[in-house]
Amino acid sequence: MHDFLTVEENLRTAMRFFGYATGTGEIVSLPGSVAMYSGLDYGVFNIAMMEGRVSHTGMTLEQRLAEMAHYFKPRTPRWSLWLCEDLLDQPVRRRARQVIGEFGLRAISHPPGMVASNLLPPQTTLPPVTIQPVGSVELQKAFAEITSISFEIPIGVAQAVYAKESAWQGAYRGYVGLVAGRAVSIVALVRSGGTLGVYSLATHPNWRRQGYGEATMRGAIAEELRAGAAERIVLQSTEAGHTLYRRMG
Repeated sequence: MHDFLTVEENLRTAMRFFGYATGTGEIVSLPGSVAMYSGLDYGVFNIAMMEGRVSHTGMTLEQRLAEMAHYFKPRTPRWSLWLCEDLLDQPVRRRARQVIGEFGLRAISHPPGMVASNLLPPQTTLPPVTIQPVGSVELQKAFAEITSISFEIPIGVAQAVYAKESAWQGAYRGYVGLVAGRAVSIVALVRSGGTLGVYSLATHPNWRRQGYGEATMRGAIAEELRAGAAERIVLQSTEAGHTLYRRMG
């Protein structure tokens, strides 16, 4: 249970990023949940998350969803629910899919939460890559471009979120992997309560399957750990990245 809460808390911190990155959004506490509105008409970046366990006592799943829907209705019809199923009591979990569907939401991804106290050594020799924190306008644009290409996000949306200095403040850290001065990969890390969350790991298509993504991720994590950022590393794995993350421990 502690691991579930650890992953969920770090994810909630990470998703708050979209509430302030564009300068036109907001973060609002709702009864039993929190909403992060990016100010953009892009559902994945308009996020609602539960707070605490959801059981048959207290505030129900239906009531929480109703509060979320009420909040987003005057702002945008496109919003998403990020839900840790392990924080739903069994009776709630059994009917959760039906209840969520009644609010017009459908599942698009089932990323498992993963926790590691240390990373395992690389299994192969990784290519040399220079790791730079996102700071300059050039690196902000590179982060947005690689994000857009890798996650099929419209470039205008990616630039509105990632190509701004105001986005890279607080707990959210972006890094770009460079080869001969050219941006080849990116990773975003989030500090929260003694944990370091890994998000948005991606490599430009021209540089994939050469180890640059893993090298960038390891280099960025090493930078944060040297600064005493965390005792544990957490992430929500995509299907594509699951094998890599298990190999890393």
